[in-house]
Amino acid sequence: MSKLVAFAAIQGGYKVVSQVEGEYQKALETFPASTKVGFPNTAYYLPVIYSLLGMKVETLEDIKKPLEFSRKLLPPHIKRVNHLPYLGPLLDAGMAALFCYEIKEALRYLYQPDFYLHSEEPDLDAGKIWLGAADDVVLRKRGVEFVDGSAPGFAAIVGAAPTAEIAKMIVEDYQKKNLYIFCAANHNNTSVIQQLISQKVQVGWNTRIVPFGPDISSAIFALGFANRAAMAFGGLQPGDYKKILLYNKNRIFAFVNALGDVGTEWGVAAAGCVNWGFPTLADTDIPEVLPTGICTYEHVVANVAHNDICQRSVEVRGLKIKVSQIAIPCAFGPAFEGERVRGEDLYCQMGGGKTQCTELVKKAEMNEIEDGKVVVVGPDISEIKEKGSSPLGIFVQIAGREFQTDFEPILERQIHHLVNYIQGVMHIGQRDISWIRVGKAAKEKGFTLKDIGVVLHAKFHQDFQKIVDKVQVTLYTKKEDVDKLTQRARGEYKLRDERVEKMKDEDVETYYSCTLCQSFAPSHVCSVSPERTGLCGAYNWMDCKASFEINPTGPNQPIEKGECLNPKLGQWKGVNDFVFKASRGKVTHYNFYSMVHDPMTTCGCCECIAAMLPNCNGVMTVNRDYAGETPSGMKFTTLAGVMGGGASSPGFVGHSKFNITQGKFIVGDGGLLRMVWMPKILKEEIKDRLNKRAAELGCPDLIDRIADETVGTTEEQIMAFLKEKDHPALKMDPIIG
Repeated sequence: MSKLVAFAAIQGGYKVVSQVEGEYQKALETFPASTKVGFPNTAYYLPVIYSLLGMKVETLEDIKKPLEFSRKLLPPHIKRVNHLPYLGPLLDAGMAALFCYEIKEALRYLYQPDFYLHSEEPDLDAGKIWLGAADDVVLRKRGVEFVDGSAPGFAAIVGAAPTAEIAKMIVEDYQKKNLYIFCAANHNNTSVIQQLISQKVQVGWNTRIVPFGPDISSAIFALGFANRAAMAFGGLQPGDYKKILLYNKNRIFAFVNALGDVGTEWGVAAAGCVNWGFPTLADTDIPEVLPTGICTYEHVVANVAHNDICQRSVEVRGLKIKVSQIAIPCAFGPAFEGERVRGEDLYCQMGGGKTQCTELVKKAEMNEIEDGKVVVVGPDISEIKEKGSSPLGIFVQIAGREFQTDFEPILERQIHHLVNYIQGVMHIGQRDISWIRVGKAAKEKGFTLKDIGVVLHAKFHQDFQKIVDKVQVTLYTKKEDVDKLTQRARGEYKLRDERVEKMKDEDVETYYSCTLCQSFAPSHVCSVSPERTGLCGAYNWMDCKASFEINPTGPNQPIEKGECLNPKLGQWKGVNDFVFKASRGKVTHYNFYSMVHDPMTTCGCCECIAAMLPNCNGVMTVNRDYAGETPSGMKFTTLAGVMGGGASSPGFVGHSKFNITQGKFIVGDGGLLRMVWMPKILKEEIKDRLNKRAAELGCPDLIDRIADETVGTTEEQIMAFLKEKDHPALKMDPIIG
């Protein structure tokens, strides 16, 4: 190992420790020793110090002990005549500096409590781009991804690339490999984060590009996140530094990219990261540490070309990643699933109330289709005017020796997140209420509708290889073709829904979860029972059961009901336990059969939203297709924005169209007889089922007693109609009691 490396790193250690000692003395002169210090909303104190040393830092006074420990950890200065055959002193200097960097950031929070934005995304309008330490909510939500493999590791990037275009290229390459990108420090008065923002790249936890802070000390937040994950998900105890560091080496595949001039402060930070088994790769000519020892392979690698830095980093870290090579012009991967296509970025859209957008997956015989064939029937993206709309029908035919009709809705629902995996494209909804938005950046890269078919063909083969042999995709954009597909699809949906019509919730001891929409609503957990279909309308109980058989580790997991805590409202202990865990502690419980009392959480993919109308002693519901006003005072889009983010919102609940006529629909609040208003198009669509259910309830003409927009769109307007029709809700107990 180069003596120059050791000399520079140890010098850097002394420099950082001395600097922070001075800052600490200044703080003691400014604030009482009992002043609280720490990172906001975390039970891990200063997590690197706490996890490795077992020291709780809660006040200024508490800083003294780890600061003294850091000073004692510094090795003797290296003299040029001495030989240094091992890494020990280098690692000690690095660790001392990292402890001090964490103290430095804690003091920053003390002096400048508003320096970092306490959020998951920057506020660009306010000029707040740095997020600082991740709180425990983010840890629970994101940390588990490093355990279950959906995020194999992270790239810690410090500094800035020579150009913004190079920065974007490097980051997108990491996103394709499903890695998080943790960014800190600056070079030449800019940073990778600022470069990405200039390139219109969305940054934040949702896109896995995390802007920790502008200084090299901010890089400590990445190591703190890794150590907290080891304690939270690895069951490791604070102070057990050997196990925590080994856990990170063996389980958290991370590394550092140093972009720009590596001075002593960067150098000692890199030395500290080696303790975790995290190597550093630089784009400049710095002394290398190539022999193996702590890291899996090399420790420090220099002169890495920007075009090669991603792949080289993965190789040096020893990370094995299966990269989907999908021939589309846009980047593709789970990192883009949470990306939004907002109004100013929109090129065109399909569905969303503007046009019809329908998706259907059907089983085919082996000789009926051609594997890999993707056809667009009608105008493509290039023929749509900017800000324009087009109808779209996505028809996927699948053949396989092990493929069953029961599997059709499971693969159909995958369209949602697979389209979202395309950078610059957003997908909401399912079945015949899908909504796809294409951003300008995707269009400029050459994205076409055919690319959707290319993605579905590749991913269905990769993710469902046991049951899929052939996939053919046809995309329709002519209105007459889309309408024809929609008519056929609605018949298929009806048959699927009716398969569970005779089943009751009491007949089974197991319900199923659906967490497909957590990219947009992180705390949302949909629970599906025989009498409560998924609120998106795409999954019923049997669909979820089949999905679990196909993919036992997928989004549809069995939920043992357990003890019934409230039979009227529909609450079970087993469901509560599952929901608490799956929502990362955000939701403790909810009721299946009530919208008034702690209703189920709702995401933006729901077919309908029901709302309480207290003055009418009833409820209303509105479907996504209806764009007008409602008696709740809010249109569907407003309702979805208010309570569609994964919260349990008393007085409101998302649900499927089919659920309206199921036996347990808000039965805890009085059931279907509480329904006093719904759009005319929805009444017509579910007319037959509604009449049948109403007859079972002893009110066969209920449909004629339910008001719609032709009667009015305020509670005052519809009240006279309800009295005239003698609506049963008016004679029921108060809905709020």
